[in-house]
Formats: sequence, C-alpha cells, structure tokens
Amino acid sequence: MFEIIRKETLAEGIKLFEVAAPEIAKKAEPGQFIILRKDERGERIPLTIADFDRNLGILVLIFQEVGRSTKELGCMEVGDKILDLAGPLGRASEIEEYGRVVCIGGGVGIAPVYPITRALNNADNEVISIIGARSADQLILKDKMAEISHQLYIASDDGTIGQKGFVTDVLAKLLADEVKIDLIVAIGPLPMMQAVSEVSRPFGVKTTVSMNPIMVDGTGMCGACRVAVGDKTKFACVDGPEFDGHKVDWDLAIKRSRMFLAEEKQAIEHSCFGGECQCQKKK
Repeated sequence: MFEIIRKETLAEGIKLFEVAAPEIAKKAEPGQFIILRKDERGERIPLTIADFDRNLGILVLIFQEVGRSTKELGCMEVGDKILDLAGPLGRASEIEEYGRVVCIGGGVGIAPVYPITRALNNADNEVISIIGARSADQLILKDKMAEISHQLYIASDDGTIGQKGFVTDVLAKLLADEVKIDLIVAIGPLPMMQAVSEVSRPFGVKTTVSMNPIMVDGTGMCGACRVAVGDKTKFACVDGPEFDGHKVDWDLAIKRSRMFLAEEKQAIEHSCFGGECQCQKKK
C-alpha cells in the first residue's frame, strides 16, 4: 500500500498528491505513467507522473476530478493509503539536445509536461513554454513552469490571465514570425493536441503528443489503449504514451475516448456524487 504524505488543491477539481513510493520513484523518468487502484473495488486509473524525488522516494501525482473514480480518489486525505500503484509504465520521453523546443501544456496536461520541460532544459535546450487553461483560477504550475523555461507564454479562454485565446494561437504566431523551432511537445485534451499538430504540420516541425486513451492493464495485454498511428496500430501503454502528432488518427482517438460517456454519467448518478457527498461535507 502507498501512503499519501501531502495533498494540495491546485485549482477547483484539480488535486496534487505526494505519495510514498520509493521503488517506483527510483526508476521513474519524464513521460512515464503509473496505474493506481484506490481500493479493492476501485477502478484502475492511469496517471502520467507529474514529478518524482528519487532521494525521498516520492511520486507526485496530479489529477482532475472528472468521473466517479477520480472524485473518490480526490476524497482521500493525508495518511490514507492507496491499495495498488503500478509503474513506472510506458516509454520515457526522448530527451536530448534538439536546439529550441516548445513545450505546450493545456489544462491538467501542464502537470505531465512539467518534468519533460525540466529535462529538456537540463539537456541544454532553449525552452519556450506555452500553458493554457479556461481561466486564471484553473491555471496550474505557472511559477514552476516559469522557473524551467527561457520564455513562458500563457493563454486563457476568457482572457483572465495571459493572452485571451488558446495555446495554439500563441504557437501559430511564433511559427508565423518564423521563430526557428526544432521540436514541439504538447500534452493536454485530445482536441488541443490535435489542434497543435495541425498548426505545426505545414511548417514540418516535429510534434510529439502524449496519448491518454482508455486503458485497463497497462502492459499491452488487453488492447484497450490502441491508437492508430500512420498505417499501424499502436498500444499507448507499451509503445507510448508519446507519438508523432502528425501521424495520429485523431478522429478515431476522439471517437474511442467517448465510448463510455453514458456509463460514466450513470456511475456518477448512482454514487454519492450524484447528490451531496459525505467526503465533500468534510472540506
């Protein structure tokens, strides 16, 4: 079992856990993920590792409370223990000296892009970061991203922080201004990563995205996390989670991500989250 040693609310519905997991922290690399199970009846939840401390044996997990399982996870407190935590899983990000790299994080996707940005900065790249959210009160890790970026741009849907608009608007302007970019790394909602890939495609800039499809076992056995990349079928858990954004079949990926929306809605309605939840009363 894995004890929660620190909990923080980063924004409404977005929680940070520091979890004691020394064996996983020892081997974790930027871009990898874990799968956790809250208890014996819990759903298996894949989360990209937001940070790790090898010396202290700590994993940092950041997640958004969307469905029943993540809402139940968000009710856990310091001292509580997560039953299962498997990892690190997936292929680590390819970190080398590329030149000038643009790292883009949208919403809770800023969390997994953070350790990748830091590693690219440490590898002597010039890092331009673009982060965005719906509004200022939903933007996370702004100061941390600023510390590891040579330039930081911020966008918000409503204009309450940074530029009004989307992260793609900032990227499009950089490309239009003929800023030389050697690599783009984008993590966020599927439509955002698709939009980034379409903006960069005409310029021929390599664009890496981190896919987060439906996942069950995380070891390539079930095939639930399959994604179409080019003319091949890939498994995000063992072949990814990072892929060439210009080769991903985005229409299929988005369609598959919506397969269980009805069941997810039903799960919420038939839980305490459909009304007033006891764990929410405590807060």
